[in-house]
Amino acid sequence: MKFEGTDDYVATHDLTIAVNAAVTLERPLLVKGEPGTGKTELARQVARGLGLRMIEWNIKSTTRAHQGLYEYDAVSRLRDSQLGEEKVHDVANYIRPGKLWQAFDADEKVVLLIDEIDKADIEFPNDLLQELDKMEFHVYETGETISARHRPIMIITSNNEKELPDAFLRRCFFHYIRFPDMETMKKIVAVHHPNIKDSLLSVALTQFYEIRDQQGLKKKPSTSEVLDWLKLLLAEDLTAEDLKKSGADALPRLHGALLKNEQDVHLFERLAFMARRQR
Repeated sequence: MKFEGTDDYVATHDLTIAVNAAVTLERPLLVKGEPGTGKTELARQVARGLGLRMIEWNIKSTTRAHQGLYEYDAVSRLRDSQLGEEKVHDVANYIRPGKLWQAFDADEKVVLLIDEIDKADIEFPNDLLQELDKMEFHVYETGETISARHRPIMIITSNNEKELPDAFLRRCFFHYIRFPDMETMKKIVAVHHPNIKDSLLSVALTQFYEIRDQQGLKKKPSTSEVLDWLKLLLAEDLTAEDLKKSGADALPRLHGALLKNEQDVHLFERLAFMARRQR
């Protein structure tokens, strides 16, 4: 079982090495990187490339680790007992399997995505240590132990918003997705916009990387945002010459796809104003 990328996802050599190393070691792959660099999409493409089903657990600030195992619906059981329901005598009727349970109980090997783990409380990763190690957990209400039939391929993403505990990191294989260079970005664009003209792509990407490199930028535009921008340029039937006309003395064309807060827009407005004064 070896991941080599897919037609819809440009996986760099070091990324494919990381995925296959995690599969070989049977450890979770912890993927970090800027938002919009394809961390979540990686899990989908690994599942597709290996021909496996994917189970996705999207983490929020209110998510607790136990929800990934199961939830006991005590409120429904109390209501049913008041109504005299027969099923109230079997507590299993009120146990709702979580995403980890679903992955452990699957008849075949699956890819389990734990997306944006750094959104949760700092104790969240620590609360999963035993499950990651032993691939099993105990259901206290029923007394049963749920063990993984097939060890899932776990991909855990983080936007690096907070530090993860050392004990958790020790159990993972780590990979940081670096922002693509110009040549890699051209390959990514070719997957999504295969008919874009080379002249337009070269000028657009040059402007894009100049924006990313601008000092004082609060939020650098990401891979997903440049793809959206190029889609708009194509929809508007803009040419390389149209982009060149804006140059340094104006905001980038359709800049709302790239600049996502007023501070960055004001920064480029000031730069454009200064450039016009110097002409």
